[in-house]
Amino acid sequence: MLLLGRARPFAPIIMATTEQNIEDIVRLQQQAEKNHSGAERLADLVARVAGNTPFIILHVVWFGTWILLNLGAVPAIPAWDPFPFSLLTLVVSLEAIFLSLLVLMAQNRLTQDADKRAHLDLQINMLAEQESTATLKMLEQICHHLGIADPGEEEHELAKATDVNELAKSLDDKLTAES
Repeated sequence: MLLLGRARPFAPIIMATTEQNIEDIVRLQQQAEKNHSGAERLADLVARVAGNTPFIILHVVWFGTWILLNLGAVPAIPAWDPFPFSLLTLVVSLEAIFLSLLVLMAQNRLTQDADKRAHLDLQINMLAEQESTATLKMLEQICHHLGIADPGEEEHELAKATDVNELAKSLDDKLTAES
């Protein structure tokens, strides 16, 4: 509780940092969206519209009305696409083709954006690890200078730089062995 009481004066600093981080994230998102082509924006719009309940309801009503009218449910309206509804099949097939292509296009762009964010996360994590390693080395030097007992083996290992390539290879080897 004492630490919580002491931390309160720093709350405005933390809030300001958090707000700055949020602004940076929004700016990065806006910049990414600005770089999208017109076709990518169209694909995003189609994916958003097609992925909601009103779109499904519209199609149920549309197909149901088409079928009922062409089965003669309303005698005043002549059937323009009698059973087996060849024109409806053509329209639905074309819609499905274009809809699936646009959704795939939107998914590909989302995947590219996610890959960029993952690369940024990896870069930040690698920098943080390098900063932590440097901090631990300085702490070891301070302890040595002040004559404080040498840290244990684990602390010495943590103060060494992490070989990202070695970690990745080790992870790949273990994942491959489990497969």
